[in-house]
Amino acid sequence: MLTIYFVVAVVLLMFTGFYSLIVSRNLMRVLIAVEILTKAATLIFVLAGYLTNQTGPAQEFIISLIIIEVVFIAVAAGIIIGIFRNTGSLHTKHIRNLKG
Repeated sequence: MLTIYFVVAVVLLMFTGFYSLIVSRNLMRVLIAVEILTKAATLIFVLAGYLTNQTGPAQEFIISLIIIEVVFIAVAAGIIIGIFRNTGSLHTKHIRNLKG
C-alpha cells in the first residue's frame, strides 16, 4: 500500500516538473521545475531501495544526487543572476536577443 503512494507521488512530481519545464518562459520557474524533477528522481531511488531491500546503495545514490543537484542549482542560479543583471528580465525571449 505504501508503494502505491510513493508511485503516485513520483508520477505527480514528474508530471508537474515536466509541465512546468515545457510551459514556463521564466528562467527561475524553469530552475524550480528542474528541482522538482530531481526530487522525483530522489523518490524513485528511495522506492527502489525499499522494494529491493538494499537501502545502503540507494542512500549512496541519493547522497550523490543531492550533491550534484546542489552544484547544478548554484551554477544555474549564478548564470540566471548574470542574465538578469545584463537584461533586466528573466524571460527567455529576451535571452534570445543577446549577442556577443
